[in-house]
Amino acid sequence: MNIIVNGQDKDFSENITIEELLKVLELEGKVMAAAVNMDIVKQNSWGEHRLSDGDKLELLDFVGGG
Repeated sequence: MNIIVNGQDKDFSENITIEELLKVLELEGKVMAAAVNMDIVKQNSWGEHRLSDGDKLELLDFVGGG
């Protein structure tokens, strides 16, 4: 299954959740927000939200600065 993650095509197994994808990409604890096809997915739903072939996933981390 192909998912576009932050603009890059990536292949994953079928029925992967956002949480599982973060583990595969070794991004656990580094991502603060996720949007699938421009819709924000709440962090407490990442373990249940299953991705589909062709989904566009944006993963965001907030950085402070001044």
